[in-house]
Amino acid sequence: MRKAWLTVLAAGALALTACSSELPPADGPASAPPESSAQSEFFDQSEYERQLALRDATPEGPADKPWEQALEPEMVDTSEYAKDGPHHVCFSNASVDNPWRQVGWKTMQAEVDLHDDISEFTVLDAEAKDDKQISDISSMVSQGCDALIVSPNTTATLTPAVEAACDSGTPVIVFDRGVNTDCPVTFIHPIGGYAFGATAAEFLSQEVGEGGKVLGLRVLPGVDVLEHRWAAAERIFEENGVNVVGTEFTENDSATAKSVVSDYLQREGQIDGIWMDDGTAAVPVLEAFEDAGMEAPAISGEDQQRFLEKWQEENLNAIAPTYPTYQWRTPVIAALKILNGEQVPKEWILPQPVIDSNNLGDYVTAGMPPLHYGLCGCQDMPGFPQRWK
Repeated sequence: MRKAWLTVLAAGALALTACSSELPPADGPASAPPESSAQSEFFDQSEYERQLALRDATPEGPADKPWEQALEPEMVDTSEYAKDGPHHVCFSNASVDNPWRQVGWKTMQAEVDLHDDISEFTVLDAEAKDDKQISDISSMVSQGCDALIVSPNTTATLTPAVEAACDSGTPVIVFDRGVNTDCPVTFIHPIGGYAFGATAAEFLSQEVGEGGKVLGLRVLPGVDVLEHRWAAAERIFEENGVNVVGTEFTENDSATAKSVVSDYLQREGQIDGIWMDDGTAAVPVLEAFEDAGMEAPAISGEDQQRFLEKWQEENLNAIAPTYPTYQWRTPVIAALKILNGEQVPKEWILPQPVIDSNNLGDYVTAGMPPLHYGLCGCQDMPGFPQRWK
């Protein structure tokens, strides 16, 4: 019988909080909105074009395992890291401070349990603090980890720590959020923020038509992936003549989001569409329309259970771009491939499915908690569904 040790050090509180599904802390103050996203430091035209094109790319890999698939992969040799198992795998996690990360973390633990060749899994939770994660990574490098997985809290600040880990000779796998270095053996992520924002904006543009009124609800300024989402949406709304009546930062607080929408309904009289760079507050936003005695607008959300259920029950006019939590399975798989000397993609780009009215039923899972994410890739894993409740 195998030994499966899970060492979770300094684990963060698991209280469900209303935070962005992929939200790193802003590098600057939340009170200072940035300039037009399309003109800001966060916009990259070539990357924007690449992500929009990747939406139509055919993934390589098992059809029933999107967490093992890759879009346009360029494989790298990992034979220098090959070693006999069983293995000690380490994970430096930015945090578990929001529902998306909590679902992902449970999924990662379940993935570890599937592999007899992982004898020890050591985890340090940075609690959304850069300085703690820098210390965590340094500590892990000295603990004899066979492979180190990192989900960075922020990009620029964590880059030197990741580079130091690479220099130690330990194979490093980065996922979810990136760093400003190509030293990790692989960087794992879905397509990205431009694709997310564009998909939602294209849908809303079609639904509200030229001159239609759309309200943009954003989480925080200064967070690259969220800025990318809005930069893409802003361009598409302009191209289609959509009237963006306002963009408001809510800090992903559901009560704030609902209040903002109520204020705009009083001011504008009508709002035809709601664009969101995170879907956590989608249901409270819809409740603002209900309270005002108005029909639900066209809306973008995410694959969160309570939104999907409301959409299904009320036949909403909606779309859900996603940032799949199944990506938390991939770093464990990648670590073992690397330790086996197998090739992996240098940039492991995962499919980023879109939920619409045609496939909605595939992602609503009866009996799951309101803040569960449907694209966990966990439905066939041991312990489902209890482990994810």
